Amino acid sequence: ARETLGETEDNKIRTLQEFSDIIYERGDVIPLRMDDNYLLRFLRARSFKVESAYRLLVNYYTFRENNPEFYDVNPLDLSFIGDADAVSVMPYREQTGRRILIYKLGKWNPSQYAADELFKATLAILELGILEPRAQVLGGRVIWDLEGLTMAHYWQISPAIVQKVIEIMVTSFPMKVHSIHIVNESWVFDMIFSMFKPFLGRRYRDIMFFHGTDMESLHTHIHPKFLPKVYGGIRPDFGYRDWFESLSKNPRIVEQMELLGYKKGNNTEKSEA
Repeated sequence: ARETLGETEDNKIRTLQEFSDIIYERGDVIPLRMDDNYLLRFLRARSFKVESAYRLLVNYYTFRENNPEFYDVNPLDLSFIGDADAVSVMPYREQTGRRILIYKLGKWNPSQYAADELFKATLAILELGILEPRAQVLGGRVIWDLEGLTMAHYWQISPAIVQKVIEIMVTSFPMKVHSIHIVNESWVFDMIFSMFKPFLGRRYRDIMFFHGTDMESLHTHIHPKFLPKVYGGIRPDFGYRDWFESLSKNPRIVEQMELLGYKKGNNTEKSEA
């Protein structure tokens, strides 16, 4: 944290107090929590710039207020998405200590579940990931695998979905994206990306890398020993369900997810009908 963000104990104490004071004084939002560990995720996401962290906090709660359905769910009830291999989180970190989130959008069957369901799973993954202090400091990496992407997927990407994705990526979620790696892209992706590109600032354009089918290009960023075999690595695939089930056995994590509004209980299987 000191090396990446310039975070020292003195600076942390002073900035947390200033941040807390501003939240109480302005009263724009009432956070679910006000403890130091919770507030730190917003400060770290904005490199301890208090005004920027405050705007992020307000945006985060505005997003939650406008989209309550994304939190009114038990994350394990979304395991059907992981079972289809559309979303997965590697249970290990790559060479710099960052986690890897992988989307295989060609595995998403729009006739079985809508884009909103995919978005719910993404939010749950991000909320779980941000519980790790290391993730707050270092951010994470994302691989978008677009093999099998078709026009059926394109027609599911509405302006409302584009807006929500941009909000989470850019303005309204306290996690940094270190890099985005796009593989197996096609002309369908070009059409989808044209919807997002006008809303992406220079920083996000600078951290996007297009590899096509060249896995050696991907390896210049992520060492193959930290990648699944399908990307020229040595690791097996891990699904969404694997990561969530392992974390759901940790009472502290379950409690923190419940404080964020997520449900608990037995997960249910989604019919493939």
